[in-house]
Amino acid sequence: MQIILSHFLSLDGVAQAPGGPEEDTDGGFAHGGWSHPYFDVPKMGPVIGGVLDRSDAILFGRRTWQVAAAAWPERGGDPFSDKINTCPKYVASRTLTAEQVSAWAGSELLPADDAIGAIRALKERDGNGLYVLGSASLSQELIEHDLVDEYVLMLEPVLLGGGKTIFPANGSKRPLELVSAEPTDTGVIMATYRRAA
Repeated sequence: MQIILSHFLSLDGVAQAPGGPEEDTDGGFAHGGWSHPYFDVPKMGPVIGGVLDRSDAILFGRRTWQVAAAAWPERGGDPFSDKINTCPKYVASRTLTAEQVSAWAGSELLPADDAIGAIRALKERDGNGLYVLGSASLSQELIEHDLVDEYVLMLEPVLLGGGKTIFPANGSKRPLELVSAEPTDTGVIMATYRRAA
């Protein structure tokens, strides 16, 4: 299986709280919901839906799982919602319990003491994509451990001046290969990269 990261990123690389004001205020981040003005439904929707279509499961960090678990179970009747609600969901968290995670059908808590090892084991299974939906901290760990196969990035025309990023700052070089790039009417560049051969 291949790990596919999908993120909304500001032009200065911030991935924190694109969805709403209270999504993640760590560090005093005050720009929650910054990506909404740039979401081009006709162009970006199919790209995000396409990642989900070719994925067999979703990987979540704690915060993103909690936000999603509070919203998606109430939705349904469209292919995107139905797949999110029915596909396997793996959660990396040191604070959630298995009982809490079981509240959203199909969710499974990865071992708190070795989530990366468990994700390596998932990658060894036969299948398609393991979709990382949001989850900036988890994404950074996956990149740091060289576990990411594909990046689907929505580069948005805004500078946020600071906040959480998905990219480790450990001095490691990781060459990538551009698969596709397409602009939207809102100024977003949708870019897909894969690990260079």
